[in-house]
Amino acid sequence: MRAAQPRCRQQTLALRRQLLGSSCKLFFPNDPVKIVKAKGQYMYDEDGRQYLDCINNVAHVGHCHPDIVKAAHEQNQLLNTNSRYLHDNLVDYAERLSKTLPEKLCIFYFLNSGSEANDLALRLARQYTKHEDVIVLDHAYHGHLTSLIDISPYKFRNLEGQKEWVHVAPVPDTYRGLYREDHEDSVTAYADEVKNIIEHAHKKGRKIAAFFVESLPSVGGQIIPPAGYFQKVAEHVHKAGGVFIADEIQVGFGRVGKHFWAFQLQGEDFIPDIVTMGKPIGNGHPLACVATTKEIAEAFAATGVEYFNTFGGNPVSCAIGLAVLDVIEKEHLQAHATEVGNFLMKTLKEQQIKHPIIGDVRGCGLFIGVDLIKDKEERTPATAEAEDLITRLKEEYILLSTDGPGRNVLKFKPPMCFNMEDAKFVVETIDKILTDMEKECLNQ
Repeated sequence: MRAAQPRCRQQTLALRRQLLGSSCKLFFPNDPVKIVKAKGQYMYDEDGRQYLDCINNVAHVGHCHPDIVKAAHEQNQLLNTNSRYLHDNLVDYAERLSKTLPEKLCIFYFLNSGSEANDLALRLARQYTKHEDVIVLDHAYHGHLTSLIDISPYKFRNLEGQKEWVHVAPVPDTYRGLYREDHEDSVTAYADEVKNIIEHAHKKGRKIAAFFVESLPSVGGQIIPPAGYFQKVAEHVHKAGGVFIADEIQVGFGRVGKHFWAFQLQGEDFIPDIVTMGKPIGNGHPLACVATTKEIAEAFAATGVEYFNTFGGNPVSCAIGLAVLDVIEKEHLQAHATEVGNFLMKTLKEQQIKHPIIGDVRGCGLFIGVDLIKDKEERTPATAEAEDLITRLKEEYILLSTDGPGRNVLKFKPPMCFNMEDAKFVVETIDKILTDMEKECLNQ
């Protein structure tokens, strides 16, 4: 077979615009980077220029990690088939995952994407509770399937709007939310918002199936819910006959450093009823999972309808999943995330003192948000400035992006091999660019 001739960036861009739907967005659409290879925390364009990847939480243990590549290659030479055949990789992987979770989360379903996992979690919750309604946080995003667009305010507010069975609670954001850092008890206040939603739904004859939440709201602006919030919400939801679903798709697998799962930041006394995982668990390979209790799994099985996923839990996917867990342990990536994340937070907070545009620096491990503002009093999102900053960072070969309702929060979710030198380089470059932006503003 004759190898295709390499295309220049503009040819690739023209073909993409011709062949792909216009709703399929690109990073930096006005001047996209054409990536041809990647290694560790670095990506390379067609001219060999190296970019530091600060946002790709899919390549969890590093792009093209040799151990992951080897595991996929070796298993592909032996067998790849569906999970109806008995195979060790499937049970080995489930057993390894079970050791990272609280004991009651002991039943697993394997899938191919976070969206599939969240859709199944919704089905499990509804079958177990016999209820329909779902409570989510404002600006949440849980996936691209129709069922998940319906519970993702980030998406449905631009479409047909909110369904009657969906209820939206305020994000527990103590920086720019309803109840801020000066509130005497923001935990109870935010949890009471959920309680009030439940009571209002009951008055209308509706019943709650689930509270569905990212353990750390990412699209919502890299939010760190105050400790104790999940416990209080779970109490209200369980009392209403619902279950608590923790979406760990963007934030799990050791990213927060001190814990393997982000929901564990709430304390040892909090255990969700269902946990979903995806993105990082396959390090770029399509792999996802739902973990739940025996009681919920038995209620799902009681329908008499078999659950089957053609590619979910196949031998190659499970070999890759096992290799990812091995690398996290072997390279001590949780401890690494804590060390580098603490340093990055510290140095970013030093920049906060120097640059008034930095309103807040928040995070845990290698999940960090930098909230850019126009003014200290109103905390108005500095949307245009944030966009300008990430564009200039790209010119310095740093790939970063924004999130939050105002698109003003810089989001750091790099591969877990992101190191101290990378952190220093990023912060020094942000400092330089913000200094230049401030000078330009004064000269206008």
